[in-house]
Amino acid sequence: MNVARSLNNWRKYRQTVTELGRMSNRELNDLGIARSDIRAVARASVAL
Repeated sequence: MNVARSLNNWRKYRQTVTELGRMSNRELNDLGIARSDIRAVARASVAL
């Protein structure tokens, strides 16, 4: 079960990084996210 959960978390992380990475700096700024913070935000979203 842990392997499946880890794989699912990794997929969610990658999807979040990809989606945020496609946003413009202005869109990210509107959300209060700096481009350099994308990975940290993605990690936090998986840790919930």
